[in-house]
Amino acid sequence: MSSPWSARVEVAPATSRLLIERAHEELLAGNAGDPRLEDVRPLVRESWRRSLASDAAAEGLPRLDMTADELEAYRRAHPLAGVMEMVRSLLLPGSPEESGVIVAVGDASGRLLWVEGDRGVRTLTGDMGFVAGADWAEASVGTSAPGTALALDRAVQIRQAEHFNRFVQPWSCTAAPVHDPETRRLLGVIDVTGGSEAVTPQAQLLVDATARAIEGELLVGRLRSRAESPRRRPSRPTAVRHATLRVLGRDRALLETEGDAAASVVELSARHAEILLMLARHREGLSAEALADLVYGEPAVETLRPEMVRLRKVLEMHAPHLVPLSRPYRLPAELETDVQHVVSLLDRGAHRVALAAYTGPVLPDSVAPGVEELRASVRATLRETMVGEAGIEALLAYADTADGGEDAEVLRLCLRMLPARSPRRAGLVARLEALGA
Repeated sequence: MSSPWSARVEVAPATSRLLIERAHEELLAGNAGDPRLEDVRPLVRESWRRSLASDAAAEGLPRLDMTADELEAYRRAHPLAGVMEMVRSLLLPGSPEESGVIVAVGDASGRLLWVEGDRGVRTLTGDMGFVAGADWAEASVGTSAPGTALALDRAVQIRQAEHFNRFVQPWSCTAAPVHDPETRRLLGVIDVTGGSEAVTPQAQLLVDATARAIEGELLVGRLRSRAESPRRRPSRPTAVRHATLRVLGRDRALLETEGDAAASVVELSARHAEILLMLARHREGLSAEALADLVYGEPAVETLRPEMVRLRKVLEMHAPHLVPLSRPYRLPAELETDVQHVVSLLDRGAHRVALAAYTGPVLPDSVAPGVEELRASVRATLRETMVGEAGIEALLAYADTADGGEDAEVLRLCLRMLPARSPRRAGLVARLEALGA
């Protein structure tokens, strides 16, 4: 089969490359009002500004936050692992090694999981860090098709000089997000990178169609599994591979479950979120009095018991494997939390990834004593790690958060770590003066 990328059709951007490059230089120099920026596509211009605000590297390389073994284990467990053959057949038919493009598949956070295709192109793009395991989120490397497609949750094409990072500007790319076909949760991104052939209308249609085909294949696989499941295992419920409770930056937690045949997301009430979070944190179990104390601030067992009945009914419908046991109250299966994920990333030294995963305080409006204690603990751990271990890029990103932005010690530490001629120093000095005033 011939490669769909063999027809090299030139697609010229709306403005010349020289004009885009000059506009990019003016933005990086701090001239955000330069009229040349109005000639850059709005999608690209706004992405550049987001990239600048997040301190994305204009000339740096993306981070590699996983060892080879960790990457392989993560890929095997990822929902898109089972559709890679479809991706190859649709985007790299014939001889992939001589296709003229590379195809990358990334996760929902922008980390590349598979990078395949033309051997020569892979060698060249590998020099700019376009490799499996690298973080290509917009906040990390700035404007690029995979990162910007995830940021906007839509398909995008980025041509050469439109990239925020200068190392990437020789290349063009088209990318489209992939969603869970039932919950619409973002699963990842499909990207094609190469020369001008990677940003033709044909490329846009092909990448979009591939993303939709993947979603369809995932749905068909689940429906087939559900139809066959009763015949294979009539007495056993669908196995659940893992469940995650998301409590960062939100008061009504999300309970996500993923099994062999389906994935689901349910929003919990504030009280149910507090109870489930405490049970997830205390895996050994809690007496009724202890759990009530953590949730209500007093051993109000008579108030707790009817709430537990209501929580059990919710879980029986959406996550029956998590229905709490009693005496003591405890979860019968492991429940991961996004809090654990952030702390684990900090422990591994993945500071930028941890900061991106920290989307806000634990159940911000909760006044449950157990939640307040956990919220303070996570905030303190994040700050101590950033101040004591993080590099300058991660520390600057922390300084742009709600917590770090009001922390004079953090801002002073950034100033000490930045080179004397860094253009970022002026903004930090102004912020420190404002705090002093």
